[in-house]
Amino acid sequence: MKNSSNSNSNTKLILLHPYIQKQGGSNRLWLLAFVSFFAIAFLLTLIYTREILPIKSTTTTTTMATRSASSSTFGNVNAPLPTSVINTLLHYASRSNDSFHMSHAEIKPISDVLRKCSSPCNFLVFGLTHETLLWKALNHNGRTVFIEENRYYAAYYEELHPEIDVFDVQYTTKMKEMRELIASTKKQIKNECRPVQNLLFSECKLGINDLPNHVYEVDWDVILVDGPRGDGPDGPGRMTPIFTAGVLARSRKASNAKTHIFVHDYYRNVERIYGDEFLCRENLVESNDMLAHFIVEKMDENSFHFCRNHTSTSPF
Repeated sequence: MKNSSNSNSNTKLILLHPYIQKQGGSNRLWLLAFVSFFAIAFLLTLIYTREILPIKSTTTTTTMATRSASSSTFGNVNAPLPTSVINTLLHYASRSNDSFHMSHAEIKPISDVLRKCSSPCNFLVFGLTHETLLWKALNHNGRTVFIEENRYYAAYYEELHPEIDVFDVQYTTKMKEMRELIASTKKQIKNECRPVQNLLFSECKLGINDLPNHVYEVDWDVILVDGPRGDGPDGPGRMTPIFTAGVLARSRKASNAKTHIFVHDYYRNVERIYGDEFLCRENLVESNDMLAHFIVEKMDENSFHFCRNHTSTSPF
């Protein structure tokens, strides 16, 4: 019996022992597989990284070289126009067959001022003319805005040249009224027609107050008056643009600001009389029969005289 009992006990022990061995072997196999998987994954990652890094480095170097070459080829887009390009533009613009084009002597002073104007230069032009595209090109790094009396022509021109910023304005003045307009402006010089103001809120008859708001907020460096029509007693004349240019120049926000104002067709009565009255003789730096160049300084808001010499130069 003892033998039988012992035999049974031994058998149970023998049966349990192999089971324990299998359990331990299985765990070791799983551990080995787990370690092997991570070892292989690490090895593959290392190989992939070594292969991809040189490619990225080469790509980056190539991109930088391409950009550098492109920059060297095309140059700085904000650089001023070369002198040779400016001279070529002036040459062809002044030799046009258009009977109303400016001569080289008229274009050159405006071009010189635009060339010296600190970038970005703000250039306001009254009138769409033969030289419109030239002004835009010469001020290619700055802001150029055109004011035109004919809304249909303004829309047509903008459609042809989308890069041109043009706004139409309806003039209510007539050349035959120039005497009365000067007289009424003098009466209102301390109120609606004062030399320093925001014309957007002005009721002065000589002031333009229906342009987009941002036009009045810009500090204009250069202003050219070459419109509207100035022929015939019923034409609008350039009284309003000349007065408006004078106010815009004197109302600038920047300290010690100076505005170059050019008046075309200066030989005519309206251009000469209104130029002397609102841009002032003491500010005239250059003139010929066709073009006058004024430099008008910023003025204190409590000043109520356009010119330092308060005696009017006009015959009215």
